[in-house]
Amino acid sequence: MCLAIPMKVIEIEGKEAIVEMGNIRKRVNIQLVDDLKVGEYVIVHAGFAIQKIDEKQAKENIEIFKMIKDEIY
Repeated sequence: MCLAIPMKVIEIEGKEAIVEMGNIRKRVNIQLVDDLKVGEYVIVHAGFAIQKIDEKQAKENIEIFKMIKDEIY
């Protein structure tokens, strides 16, 4: 099973970025995404940002993840 997570770009350092969702921060490779800027959202899979996602859709997806987490725990 594959899982891709929407995350917000906090910092860009060359071909990598620091992204976050909630209190989780992660360094990811951004070579697959063109013209990425701090503050934008990306879909992250296996350590790679694989595409940009608009803020509204990202926040909706993050809320779904939160609801799933609440159901599990």
